[in-house]
Amino acid sequence: MSENSRDFEAWWSDQSLPVKILVVIGFAILGFGILALFGWAVMLLWNWIVPETFGLKPLTYWKAWGLFLLCSILFKGMSTSSNGSGKRADRKRKEQLRSYMKGASDQGEGSGNAPEARP
Repeated sequence: MSENSRDFEAWWSDQSLPVKILVVIGFAILGFGILALFGWAVMLLWNWIVPETFGLKPLTYWKAWGLFLLCSILFKGMSTSSNGSGKRADRKRKEQLRSYMKGASDQGEGSGNAPEARP
């Protein structure tokens, strides 16, 4: 465990219950504020670029949120599991690619000949 986490644990254990509740509420408000900014940023960017460029209608705040969620689903995927199965699959793919690349480089070095260029 790092020194910073031990310092935080000592600080947290020294705080009273009302202070802990206020800290949690403060972080929750901060989190909701940051999430609200995402929808606002999508709305501003869309309304700044898309209506003039493509002739589409401007978005409302909630439609911008819907677009943001749709893009998150389409481009990030639905991997919201806490067990890290998405990261594990990525790691497995990377390991397979490394072993494939290592095998391909070993074959090229072992034969003593450079691969022939194809026209």
